Amino acid sequence: MKHNNSILVFLIVFSFLSSCKEPEVNMIDISGIWSVQLDSTNVGVTENWASNKLSGTPITLPNTLDGAEIGTPSTLEPALNNYVMSNLTRKHQYIGKAWYQKEIEIPTAWNDKNIELGLERIIWESSVYVDGKLIGRANSLVGRHNYNLSKNLTPGKHLLTICIDNSNKFPLINVAGSMYPDVVNQDMAHAYTNHTQIKWNGILGDITLVASVKNAPENVQVYPNKQLDKLKVVFNQSEAIKGVVSLVVKSVDGVEVFNDNVKTSKTSNNSYAIEIDKPKKLELWDEFNPNLYDVSVITKTGEASARFGYKFVSSNKGDLLLNDTRIFLRGNLECVIFPLTGHPPTEKEDWAKLIKQAKDYGLNHLRFHSWCPPKAAFEAADEAGFYVQVELPHWSLKVGEDAKTTAFLKAEADKILKDYGNHPSFIFMALGNELQGDISVLNDIVANLKPKDDRHLYATTAFSFQQPTGTRPEQEDEFFIAQWTDKGWIRGQGIFNAKPPHFDADYTSGSEHINMPLVSHEIGQYSVYPDMSEIEKYTGVLKPLNFIAVKNDLDKKGLLDLAPDFTYNSGKLAALLYKEEIERALKTPSFDGFQLLQLQDFPGQGTALVGLLNAFWESKGVISAEEFSQFNSELVPLIRFKKAVYEFGETFEASIEIANFYKQLNSQAIDWIITDESGNEIKKGSFNNINLSIGNNTNLGTINYAVETKAAKKLTVTVSLNNTKYKNSWNIWVYPKEVSTTSSHVLITSSINQAIKALSEGKKVLLNPDPKTLKGITGRFVPVFWSPVHFPNQPATMGVMLDEKHPVFNKFPTDSHTNWQWWDLCINSKSIITDSINVKPLVRVIDNFVTNHHLTSLFEAKVGKGQLVFSSIDLSSKLKERPVARQLISSVLEYMESKDFAPVNDITIEDLKALKIEGKQSDFSAKDIYK
Repeated sequence: MKHNNSILVFLIVFSFLSSCKEPEVNMIDISGIWSVQLDSTNVGVTENWASNKLSGTPITLPNTLDGAEIGTPSTLEPALNNYVMSNLTRKHQYIGKAWYQKEIEIPTAWNDKNIELGLERIIWESSVYVDGKLIGRANSLVGRHNYNLSKNLTPGKHLLTICIDNSNKFPLINVAGSMYPDVVNQDMAHAYTNHTQIKWNGILGDITLVASVKNAPENVQVYPNKQLDKLKVVFNQSEAIKGVVSLVVKSVDGVEVFNDNVKTSKTSNNSYAIEIDKPKKLELWDEFNPNLYDVSVITKTGEASARFGYKFVSSNKGDLLLNDTRIFLRGNLECVIFPLTGHPPTEKEDWAKLIKQAKDYGLNHLRFHSWCPPKAAFEAADEAGFYVQVELPHWSLKVGEDAKTTAFLKAEADKILKDYGNHPSFIFMALGNELQGDISVLNDIVANLKPKDDRHLYATTAFSFQQPTGTRPEQEDEFFIAQWTDKGWIRGQGIFNAKPPHFDADYTSGSEHINMPLVSHEIGQYSVYPDMSEIEKYTGVLKPLNFIAVKNDLDKKGLLDLAPDFTYNSGKLAALLYKEEIERALKTPSFDGFQLLQLQDFPGQGTALVGLLNAFWESKGVISAEEFSQFNSELVPLIRFKKAVYEFGETFEASIEIANFYKQLNSQAIDWIITDESGNEIKKGSFNNINLSIGNNTNLGTINYAVETKAAKKLTVTVSLNNTKYKNSWNIWVYPKEVSTTSSHVLITSSINQAIKALSEGKKVLLNPDPKTLKGITGRFVPVFWSPVHFPNQPATMGVMLDEKHPVFNKFPTDSHTNWQWWDLCINSKSIITDSINVKPLVRVIDNFVTNHHLTSLFEAKVGKGQLVFSSIDLSSKLKERPVARQLISSVLEYMESKDFAPVNDITIEDLKALKIEGKQSDFSAKDIYK
């Protein structure tokens, strides 16, 4: 018995020890400490650096050389020049080859397995060596660099060397910004640029060795069909399938919706297809229902899986459809703006945070301008129900001129489909930004892509300045992105300055003839003054020398204390214009979306601070997510009305409509109310039993309000969908017709000679020359477009700024910033440079951040014994037709007659003459008011 017991104990112990052996490892993470050696003279290959251990610098991967503070340190100093203002400054910079090396160990269990090296993100070219032998070379800016090392990695230790070359590998793929003197900063396309991300050298994301059994299935791709009644699964297997194939589909929380043996059909040498009826429990994916599933293909030799969402994007009679339901893209550009790292994140959590912020502001779409993001961005978008447009790393004016570049772009397009095609968020693909050249090359590429993968819609380019491309869809386009068509503008650029404020317009005249999904290109681009408090946030690889240069200039000119107000008030004007731009798009029945440029700042291309959020996606305090989403969401109440300003005796009339891209809503009640600045009700009403279909619901009711006011007022019109969060508001201004525009105590004149005489006699003078006779900056309602550095030839002011509680405005209701009632005043004015005279601006004009002048269009000062208000706003002509100017001069005169008018800033007669009032001058009298 003892002998038998010993055998039994031995067997139990042996069994226990056998069961406790380490589980099989199929992946080795080779991130961590590597050695790196720079090769600026390109000698690494000839000296065979890969054969011996390099005496390089330690670096922790994933990382970039910039992140490791390796490279040439920047010697730039803050200055208002095109070197500094071009973009954020790299603290360290290196362009060229860098050799990364690490000793790795392959486990015995990996003998006779496939071994693949995966490098998730590289700029631009990688070359891989094992024990000094070159294995292969890869070029891609859009996805993983993969290498099969099965024949080279036997069990044991090996020396792995990777040479990364981040120099420009293909000509003519990138447009050059010639206004930037540093050649390295001239490349504009965001996959390879220093303007947003940087031209980093390194390895990002996953750096892994993965072992798999030979002849296992791989590259699983899932294709819903247009009718949404079938599910097709395609996969590769290097050798013929033997035995049964099983297909398993589960929701991400593990609920099984299909599990069965299935038939396969061979579609090519190593490609197989499975087609089944759509499982009944398989639910559709969209922005409101981001249902995701995992599919597994199991063969006798292994298993492969993929995650997907069941959706199909298409069009019908020009409308953009998802799952046969119309959708509208409320989009924003994503240009690789990550100023702490200078590169895109590869972790899903980072992208989820960004997309949540975008959704909070009502967006449902990102356009990745001239680049394609890492898989983490797609994964976050899939889970959030967020729509994505990707592009080739391509922004060229010479398409088709280099055959190798064209071949590279074709390979990149195929790689995007293979690596990211399963992601349901991926609905649009364009071949690049604003492309010009041989457009037939683009049509050929799209024609080749469409039959390969119908899960996305394709376009030759995201707009083009080349005619006729850019004015109508190309032959192979399935959607069309444009600023204008052959029938006119389809975005607001220029309109808001050229025409008085009107809110009954849309883009139908330029868009209704386009018979495919139409998206307006890069709307907005309204510049906001730099936020000086942002400087301290740049704790990473980039220095905000551009911001620091502006700050130093403001400090030198005594304007630094006003910088927060410059940011806020210019931002308020930008928000106002973004609102109207978005609402016009939503009012256009033939539109399928817009793409903002953009909600967040763009720190390159001349410091293009066009965001209501900063480059970190943080609020500037200009407008909250809740406010912005009132006019930018899945359901938006809208009104059409003729103008912003009304006089006594006129009637404000507005037609209500609702852009509904949410769901069918029946028997709804629409409420409206008009209130004053204290929130007091002026008038209200409701419309009941309203059925709201998907799309544009127009003529739902009319608001009428007869203006009978004896005082100037700012009113707010609010329309809401009863018992929901959906509401939207607009301001209008109402003015009396009869106000005093003369004074027995104030000389009102356009003549500087008359003004000087009266001032020397100790009188009060309102000097209001014809703005055309003044030296200054032409009056303008809209702010700087994009950047005063990138586009220097523009009237470059950024709105007005004032103390709205100052007694000069007691009878002139105004915000501290430009609002619609200021349009007439801004257009009929000059901004006067007062750098050399000490005046108190009553209306300050915010200058652009490069010149930073003291600008004003209305100021007060003491001149000798007299007291002066100077207006470079036309407050004199045609006042009967200009109620805003009439009201402002009345308010100014009342202020000047009051005890509050006591200017403290002294200027001289010579200072006044220095304003250089030119041309014919004449006195202004009461009889001129109503000419």
